[in-house]
Amino acid sequence: MLNSPIFKREIKRISKRAGLLVILSSPTAGGKTTVGRALVKRGKGNIVRSVSATSRLPRKGEANGKDYFFVGDSFKTLVKKKKFLEWEKVHDSYYGTPKAFIEKQVAKGKAIILTIDVKGGIAVRKKIKNSILIFLLPPSPAVLQKRLQKRGTENKKQVALRLKTAAEELKYINKYDYLVINDRLPAAVKSIESIIIAERHKIGEK
Repeated sequence: MLNSPIFKREIKRISKRAGLLVILSSPTAGGKTTVGRALVKRGKGNIVRSVSATSRLPRKGEANGKDYFFVGDSFKTLVKKKKFLEWEKVHDSYYGTPKAFIEKQVAKGKAIILTIDVKGGIAVRKKIKNSILIFLLPPSPAVLQKRLQKRGTENKKQVALRLKTAAEELKYINKYDYLVINDRLPAAVKSIESIIIAERHKIGEK
């Protein structure tokens, strides 16, 4: 019985630690970027973060290639060349997920964290069926508003627009696999680590 094809297949798959694409979405200021970075830091090379491309200008403290690839007006050219796994317009700027980077990391057996808005996450799931969708939420709407205001990167009109967008994004929550409340960063990170471990040990081919 231990020489059966099923036994050999599953042991081989687990030992190879198949690559995994983890899509982490949240409303603006929901903490997906901070949580994603913490996961990468704790993963010690086994968890990597995908870097998105955008047409917008860098905010204070953001670095090209680390926070985003700031491609400016060349974004549409990259779209025509089909360089993105998905792309869309959000708040007057374009954002896209570079396809080659995702494919390379999954092939290496890494767990790659893709922090992206809900529409982008669903678009990626359609192309990569075994990706994992995690919705990250603050503990309350009041906390979300406070985080937006504390960031200081948007004026009152922009804050109101982002809160309205957040309400619309909540309508997609049932399309996600998991919900994690981001009240305390360490607890949120540990919850997602547990999800990654469980997904790596699922029965069946990845």
